[in-house]
Amino acid sequence: MGKLLVMISWAILIFSACGGHDGFTVDGQISNAGSTKTVVLYEGERKLDSVFLNEQGKFKLHRTASHPRLLTLVAGKNKYHLILKNGDEVSFEADLMQNADIYKVEGSPLSEKIKSFAGTITEKERFMSELDDEFADQAVGLDNEAVMNLQQQFLQKYREGMQGYTEATIRFANQNDDLAGFYAMSTLDVDIAEVELVAYADRIAGRWDDNASVRRFLEEMANRKRLAVGQPAPEFESLTPNNQRVKLSDFKGKYTLVDFWASWCVPCREENPNIVAQYHTYKDNGFTVLGVSLDGNPGSWMRAIKEDGLEWTNVSDLQQWGSEVVGLYRIQAIPTSYLLDPKGIIVAKNLRGVELEAFLKKTFD
Repeated sequence: MGKLLVMISWAILIFSACGGHDGFTVDGQISNAGSTKTVVLYEGERKLDSVFLNEQGKFKLHRTASHPRLLTLVAGKNKYHLILKNGDEVSFEADLMQNADIYKVEGSPLSEKIKSFAGTITEKERFMSELDDEFADQAVGLDNEAVMNLQQQFLQKYREGMQGYTEATIRFANQNDDLAGFYAMSTLDVDIAEVELVAYADRIAGRWDDNASVRRFLEEMANRKRLAVGQPAPEFESLTPNNQRVKLSDFKGKYTLVDFWASWCVPCREENPNIVAQYHTYKDNGFTVLGVSLDGNPGSWMRAIKEDGLEWTNVSDLQQWGSEVVGLYRIQAIPTSYLLDPKGIIVAKNLRGVELEAFLKKTFD
């Protein structure tokens, strides 16, 4: 019996010594919680866990993380960013009467680093929320065409506003050549900062190979790089309505808008008048369009070409989303477009409305 008690005691000691490495622990204190009764832990948009606050506003979370993971702790309307891994024993304090970038975290060096970037993230999220609210207010009562025009205006505002965030994030990553810098970069909008993210992926290749988030990022950027601005557009061929075979390389020597669309796509049809206007303005300057349809019905496709006055070359294999070009260009939604220079190099993506007009004017005028 005595030997059994000794063995149990040793087991408890060993478990106590090693147990912290089986996961991470967050001991937290939320002050001025008000009606907030729980804190919730997210990874991206995925809810990982939640826990109740006790009467003193304290909580405790225990999870596993085989590699450092960027997590968000949500209490009320406030979001707190942490980078946690197995073995971290974290002390966390926040006051819901203060801004979300004001909090205390100890026991996780990477979390302490990302905290210095928290204010920048909060500003970005506030900007996006205000922009969404402003758009919703202005869109009330507008018809479809007016809403589309308003969307283009707000997209431009969004891109301009995000430029400062992109620059601040890159500065932080340059100053923090570690996983804190990586996770800051992972918050960038890839459609706005694609060139910078592809370059960053090249820079960190071969590092942190045991981190699943890094591996996913590198895979995504490898796919993106093939279609990034500055890369040659992948070759493909397809058929015109009268069964003539056309290759993308046939259009070298001109600025070419490769426009992926379909007769049934309402936003595509609403954008067509703008493309027609730009085509007629600049076709004699070396600009043309290659329309690539995701239609399956040849009659609907040819009828839309005629109705919308699409005088440029139009092609389709009539396989809709099963078309090889959909996979080749990673088309996930339409309209999608790539603007190529005379050498067939991608110089811009998804320019619509006033953005397409401004780019062509700057190029040709």
